[in-house]
Order: sequence, then C-alpha cells, then structure tokens
Amino acid sequence: MPGSKWRPWILLGVFSLLLFLISGATFSSLGVVLPAMVADQQWSWAQAGLGFTLLGACCGGSAWFPPMVIRRFGVRAALLLGTVVMALGFVCLYVTQSVWIYFLGTALCGVAYQLMALIPGTHVLAAVFQKRAMAFGLYFTLGGLGGVAGPMMALGVMELTGGAWRPFWALQAAAALVIGVVCAMLIPSSAWLKSSSERIDAAVKADAEAAAAAPSPAPLAVYRTVQDWTLRQAMATPQFYILVAAYFVHLLSGVTVSSLSVAHLTERGVAAGIAAGMLSVEGLMATAARLGGGFIGDRIDPKWLLIFAVGALGAGSMALSVADSMALMLIYALGTGVGFGLTALAVTILLLNYFGRKHNLEIFSTVCLVGAVSALGPLIGGSLRDMLGSFSPTFQLFGLVAAGVFVAALFMRPPQMKSVQSAPSATTAGLVNDPV
Repeated sequence: MPGSKWRPWILLGVFSLLLFLISGATFSSLGVVLPAMVADQQWSWAQAGLGFTLLGACCGGSAWFPPMVIRRFGVRAALLLGTVVMALGFVCLYVTQSVWIYFLGTALCGVAYQLMALIPGTHVLAAVFQKRAMAFGLYFTLGGLGGVAGPMMALGVMELTGGAWRPFWALQAAAALVIGVVCAMLIPSSAWLKSSSERIDAAVKADAEAAAAAPSPAPLAVYRTVQDWTLRQAMATPQFYILVAAYFVHLLSGVTVSSLSVAHLTERGVAAGIAAGMLSVEGLMATAARLGGGFIGDRIDPKWLLIFAVGALGAGSMALSVADSMALMLIYALGTGVGFGLTALAVTILLLNYFGRKHNLEIFSTVCLVGAVSALGPLIGGSLRDMLGSFSPTFQLFGLVAAGVFVAALFMRPPQMKSVQSAPSATTAGLVNDPV
C-alpha cells in the first residue's frame, strides 16, 4: 500500500509520543507534585504513598485488559479508550478535595497507562520491525524522555502559578485528549498489521534458523527461538519467572524512587529543586541506557544487558538510601536510571527472543501483572517513614531484592521447547485467533 515503507516509522513516532506524554505526566511528575498536595490537603505520607501504589497497582493489575480490547476491537480502540480514561484520571486529580478522589484519579491513570503504552506499543512494533531491539530501544528512549521532562514541567507549571498544583493536572488532561485522539487516528487497520506481522515473522525465523545452522556461532550471538511458545508453555519455564522477577524489581524500585525520592532527599537536607533535578537526571540516564541498549541488543545477547541493569539498579537504590552529597546523588541517579531503563528493554526483548512473537501479547501482559504487586513500594516506603522516621530502610530493602534477581539472571540460560510439555495452542479462549 502507498506509504507502507514509512508506516513502521510513523507508528514508532506515534507510540513514542504517547509514552512520552503518559510517563511524564504520571509516575515521574506525581512524585514532584505530591509534597505540595500532601501539605495542602493535610494527608499522611502513608495516604500519599497509597495513591502512588494505586497508580502502579492498577497499571499492573489491569494488564489483562488491553489484550482483550486489542484482540476484539483493535489497537485504535484501545488507544481511544485509554485516552478517555487518562483524561478522567487527570480531571480527578485536578478537582481533588479528599483523599478518595485522589485515589480514584491515580487508579484511572494506572488503567489508562496500560491501554496507551507498553502493551499496545510493543505488540505493534514487534509486528512491523524485524530489528526489534533497535525499534524497542528507540521507543523506550523517545518515550522515556517524558521521565526527564515530567519533573521539570511540573516544577515549571507550579512556579508559574505561584505554587498551585491543580493547573498542572488540568494541563495534562487537555494534552491527553488532544494527543491521544490524534495518535489513535494514525493507527493502521488490523488487516495491515496482520499482513506485516506475517512477513516479519517469516524473516525473523529465517534469520534464526540460519544462525542456528552456522558451524561456529559467535560466543555472544543473540539467541532467538524459531518456535512460538504459548503462555502456558512459557509459564512452565524458570526463565519466565526470572524475567518476571526482573520486571518486578525494576517497577518496585522505579515507582518508589519516582514517588518518594524528592521527599527523602529534602528530609536529608537537599534543596527541593536539586532533588527534583536528580529525578530528571535519573530519567535522562534511563533514556541514554535504552538508546544504547537498543543499538546493541541485536548484537549482544540481552541477557547481559539485564544482568548489568539489575546490578546497577541495586547499587543505585543503596546509594539513594544514604545520599546527602552530590556524589552519592549522582551514583543514585546513574544507577537507578540505567537500571530502570535498561531492565525494561532487556526483559521486553528477551521475552520475544525466548518465546516468539505470536503469543507475546498475552505473555508480555502477564509479565506486566506484577506491577500490581510492585506498586506496594510507595505504600511500604510511606508506612516505614511514618514508623521509623526515614525512607532509607525502604531503598536498602529494595536494593537487596535487586541483588537476588542479579544472581538469578547470572545463571539463566535460554529455555528449550523439548523440556516443556505440550500445551494447547490457544492461551486464552477467544483471544488468540488473530495472529497479530
């Protein structure tokens, strides 16, 4: 069809813009606006942390919903529905007069995040790009810039409005409606995506079979399965749960740093502007890590990227727990930033490399469900702060969790289909009829 040569790049731009908007307006900026909301509304930090927990829990817990919408109604319908829900969430935050409206707003934003971001984004990009590490690297990089811009945007709007936090949420509601509708209209038909996915799958499998037949593969050759694993088959492997654990700890640390790092650093004597600036530096490091990982993820096995990323995440969390100098804050921003950005990219690529693309929509969305548990991070942090008077034990605890995942990833090997009992080809009744 005319313009099909450029369609993959248009889609990459569409989903990058959506990820930029929602990552900048939710997780990264809420932590900056939250101290002002807490002071104005007289909430406890446990209540404030619970709202952030609901954001993450609804983001992870609703991961089953986008595949249902996409399989039945298409990607465009998922994006339009997510746009409406996201705008309603921001409106709730704008009109907040009680903690319950705040909870409702964060919950709606969490559900909308899944409908607009990673699940439809990775699903479509895997269907239109053969070099998936490169595509995902650019997607996570461009979209992740929202994490850099979000804190500064929140501070800028609050400064322009004399410290008021409500105008920021009104601005985000308007932006979500405009950008969401425009991007949804650029999504191609399901028939076009199906045709593209079949062509890309054939090319990927041909390359993988050629690499497997090579007499002396390179030591760092990237493993890619030539089979399509079902969700049930994938869940019967230890590799699946190692990747789930890695995704869990990256969300656990990421959402907690976003929500509590500014308050933690200011309590340790750091100026609020510098603390928010460190959050932007962290987002910049995550962006740089995703860009670099995307360029080498098709050449070096993403397993090594995952090992490096989880190690950096643990080191950054430990540094943040005692940070009170610029050197320690830079170690925290570098470690948690690189770890957060690169872990998500590595897990996304490894799921495709280990289990194939055909059922990746269900497999990836199942992995995303751990967000419902990892979202307890802010609640745990806020509760420990209320009990112990410090956020430090929270970041130390999460650093130890990352260390455990680091060890597991170090010994991980690619799964083998022959070691898994056969399973029905349909992972969920009525959800996998369309190979896209």
